[in-house]
Amino acid sequence: MTGLDRLLALVPPPASPVGADADWSRTERQLGLALPTDFTRTVRRYGDGVFCDDLYMYSPHHMAEINLGLLAGWSDMREQWPEEVPYPLHPEPGGLVVWGGDSAGGALCWITEGEPDDWETVHWQQRDGEFTPAGCGAPELLARLLERRVAEAAENCEEFDGPWFTPLRERVHVCLRLTEGPLPYAERLRLLRERLAPVQLRGGWANPDGARQDHFAATPSLWEITYETAYGHQIRITYPPAEEERVRTELLAAVGAMGCSVESGLSLDRATEWPEFAGGGSGTGTAAKG
Repeated sequence: MTGLDRLLALVPPPASPVGADADWSRTERQLGLALPTDFTRTVRRYGDGVFCDDLYMYSPHHMAEINLGLLAGWSDMREQWPEEVPYPLHPEPGGLVVWGGDSAGGALCWITEGEPDDWETVHWQQRDGEFTPAGCGAPELLARLLERRVAEAAENCEEFDGPWFTPLRERVHVCLRLTEGPLPYAERLRLLRERLAPVQLRGGWANPDGARQDHFAATPSLWEITYETAYGHQIRITYPPAEEERVRTELLAAVGAMGCSVESGLSLDRATEWPEFAGGGSGTGTAAKG
């Protein structure tokens, strides 16, 4: 099984990948390198987007620019602390080229020794400043990192239905602040998921003091939801703009079923209130106002 086969088995690609038909020839000319076939095939299957809100591959529109900036920074770091950068940097022979990254500011790189299809990958983790060689190609490294995420979820007893990929599309981000309501958190969460089903569970966490945060997606609507008490009692949701009317109707009905009311509904992108709650008014969750 190839690295790409392994990745496809873990995470089904989107039916209509965003930017999948992009031309890599300009990027290859800018870098002065041909790119590995397994990488360009992977990008064509998934397009622009992110795995598990954490791992991503650069598109041809950004790869050359990202390499110019990041490699320059590593070059400066190597001059001061040579031991911190144990690899040559492109365009040095065999030098590192960046092809992706993670949500913690890390970078996924190739060691450009030999033929492109033989290049091995390195994961630079910003938090500890270490370069960790993976000994495999790009899709294989993605698969390994995602399998680690699945294993961590199982170890931590998270409610987790497996890894996912979110295509890069325009989305609206909204936060609803809620009253507490009479039901315990677990029952409110169950009712919320039930009203927005079918859902994919995407993990969460709980503090010793009982504060919680739970993530899930309403599929196939492409709504991504976080329900929590960790930073106030609230629902955070992202969705395609065309879904706004349906989101309001279904989400407010779900809040009503949970026995709660909405204190405010803020569109984070626009820094404006949902019309139902403009001016600081409250809503019942069972129906939208006005």
